[in-house]
Amino acid sequence: MVYETLIIGVVIALLYSEWADLYPGGIIVPAYMALYLDRPLKIVITIAVAFFALLSYRLLSRFFILFGRRRFVLLLLFGAFWAFAWGIAWPHLFGPSTGLKAIGWIIPGLLANNLEKQKKLPTLAGLLTVSVLTYFCARVVALVF
Repeated sequence: MVYETLIIGVVIALLYSEWADLYPGGIIVPAYMALYLDRPLKIVITIAVAFFALLSYRLLSRFFILFGRRRFVLLLLFGAFWAFAWGIAWPHLFGPSTGLKAIGWIIPGLLANNLEKQKKLPTLAGLLTVSVLTYFCARVVALVF
C-alpha cells in the first residue's frame, strides 16, 4: 500500500502543480504526508521542523549569498539537522514512549525549500489538499484492488 500511495501522490502533486502553477510542498512531500494522515502530530512536527530549517536558512542568508543549488542543499541539510535534533531531544525531554519524530530527514528540507520559493499559506494549503486527495485515492485503489 505504501508504494501505491507514493505513486498516486506523485501523480496528483504533478497534476496539481500544473493546474495551480504552485508546488504543494514539493512533488513527493504530499505523498509522504498522506501516509501519516492518521498521525497528525507527526505532520505538525514535520512542518515545524521545516519552519526551523527555513528560519535557520534565513539567518544564515544574512551573511552569505545563498541561492539556487546552495539554497536547496542548505535547506535539505538544515531540515535533516533539525529533524535529527528533534529526534534526539524529544525522548530525553518527554520520554521515549511517545515516538513523535518528523517524517524522515529529507521531507522537512524539501518542504522548507518550497516554503522559501513560494508563499507559505498557498504552499501549506496545497500540501493539505494534495495530501488528503492522495490519502482518499489510495484508499479507493486499495478497496478496488
